Amino acid sequence: MDQYTYGLEDLEVISKKIIENSKSKILCFYGNMGVGKTTLIKEMVKQLGSSDRVSSPTFSLVNEYDAHGTPVYHFDFYRIENSDEAYQIGLENYLYSGSWCLIEWPDKIAELLPENVTLIEIKEQLSGKRTLVLQ
Repeated sequence: MDQYTYGLEDLEVISKKIIENSKSKILCFYGNMGVGKTTLIKEMVKQLGSSDRVSSPTFSLVNEYDAHGTPVYHFDFYRIENSDEAYQIGLENYLYSGSWCLIEWPDKIAELLPENVTLIEIKEQLSGKRTLVLQ
């Protein structure tokens, strides 16, 4: 378990650390609404080599970005009612594709996740900085 404290000015550095220290390519982002999950994912997609415009897939559930010919998948499950909705979009195909899968609100689909995922918890500090725990 690694812990980091960062601000917006540190996004490039923290993104690289997450990519280098992740035990899998399936990353599950936990944190309250507005804590910066999507902001961090935007920088991670950039660090993985994509120049695509990154936005939250709140309504589409999944966005695909091109990183030098390799897909990076970004999921946002905030609005789903149950894990069946994720299953219906073919989540398992994405998870077992070998590509990076960056998942916001993974608690909504917990029973569909494989065992070997990287957990990322983000909390806001009073100073406005963020504390990130990587497991």
